[in-house]
Amino acid sequence: MLDFIYFMKRLAIIILAAGRGKRMKSHLPKVLHPLANRPLLVHVIDLAKGLNPEKMIVVIGHGAEKVKQLSVEKIKFVEQKEQLGTGHAVRQTEEALKNYNGNLLILSGDVPLLRIDTVRKLIRIHINSGAVVTILTANVDNTTGYGRIIRDSEGRAINIIEEKDASPGIKKITEINSGIYCFKKDFLFNSLKKIDTNNLQQEYYLTDVVGLAFKSSLKIETLIAEDPDEIMGINTQEELKKAEEIYVRNRGLHRVAECCPNTD
Repeated sequence: MLDFIYFMKRLAIIILAAGRGKRMKSHLPKVLHPLANRPLLVHVIDLAKGLNPEKMIVVIGHGAEKVKQLSVEKIKFVEQKEQLGTGHAVRQTEEALKNYNGNLLILSGDVPLLRIDTVRKLIRIHINSGAVVTILTANVDNTTGYGRIIRDSEGRAINIIEEKDASPGIKKITEINSGIYCFKKDFLFNSLKKIDTNNLQQEYYLTDVVGLAFKSSLKIETLIAEDPDEIMGINTQEELKKAEEIYVRNRGLHRVAECCPNTD
């Protein structure tokens, strides 16, 4: 039943790839840094293609012309000319999606280890629950740089607070936002018109729409990733090296599973 419901629903995918990546300390746009001899962004695009979306849009910004040179079929590039935050980045896709009416999956161009099975599960939860937004989260030991998932006394997600705006108490929360979401299209774009830049970074946060959903008594769902490594974002050369090690290790495990099945 879940497979039937999933494949009968429409899906469009937005990949956010406009960031400059200052901490990479490189002239190369962050999403073009190679992991296993392929740009980070290509790993994400390959995953997106595996979901057979009706539309696929990549939001580009820093190094836009270099990113456009990627030889990728069936992708529309949309440029975020000013870096005004993730909410602003998503708003740039509204015109390209004006004739689309369905669910939106938002992926990050610097999260190359995400597993397609996890994303399928996220989409199914979103569709079956009727949520306006479904968030992929993870419990991690090192929460530095991540927004925190805020839950109420009943365990329901009600908001996401970015780390730079978080109080010391909120920073102790170990459940983090991966930056991967499913949205109902109309809810998302209507909400993006209501958010502001009243935060320390003076940016339009995509995460602010979660709080708007809660205030409007709309359904919010979450999926906690079983393996926190798969939602790892790449922001430094050290993180890129670690991701490469995880990628190689995971490929080895998959090969062992394929060639040496458990016969117990």
